[in-house]
Order: sequence, then C-alpha cells, then structure tokens
Amino acid sequence: QVQLVESGGGLVQAGGSLRLSCAASGRTFSMYAMGWFRQAPGKEREFVAAIGSNTYYADAVNGRFTISRDNAKNTMYLQMNSLKPEDTAVYYCAGAVSIAAMKSGFGSWGQGTQVTVSS
Repeated sequence: QVQLVESGGGLVQAGGSLRLSCAASGRTFSMYAMGWFRQAPGKEREFVAAIGSNTYYADAVNGRFTISRDNAKNTMYLQMNSLKPEDTAVYYCAGAVSIAAMKSGFGSWGQGTQVTVSS
C-alpha cells in the first residue's frame, strides 16, 4: 500500500502563489506516475497536472502551475502562481502505475488539502 499526504493548502488572494506538497510512503516503487486533481464545491473532480516521464497540465492551469517530484524524498510538488478565484478547490494528490490509470481513479489517493483564492 501507498500512503499519500498533502500539505501546503490555505487562503491566498488572487494573483498570489502557493506550493502544495505530497509526501508518499509505503510501496512507492509502484507509482510510476503521480499527479494532482481538484474538486470544487458542486463540481466533478478534475485533472490538474501529472508527471511521469513527462509533465502534463490541464489547459486551465497551463503556464501558471508547475508540477515536480523529488524521488529521493518521495515527495511531489505543485507550484501554483497567478492564482484565480476559480482555482478554489480541494486538491488531491494521486499516484498510480500510469497516468491513464490515475485519471481513471485507480491507484493511491491522498485526503486532500483546501485551497481558497479570494478575489
């Protein structure tokens, strides 16, 4: 089993920045791909960014968010710049054998961290 714990969420004004972290423990060798998803109130969970051999971003965050991982620390990051009120959501980190599996809801998931962007 893999355990994922997010941190770094909070309240920020529009235009500000936050960095989310996702610490992994357990059978982390099973996670080739890792990523971030988010769910706003009343909306479906949506893909934000993923990292495997390459990085991938949703159109809504491309150019503003940067995903990275430090394999030595078993930690993944999401640097979020130029935040907008519509970025407000609970952000979840995930890990799986592939990005496709992760996008289908498989793999390991964290409990989420709240990001609130005020206008």
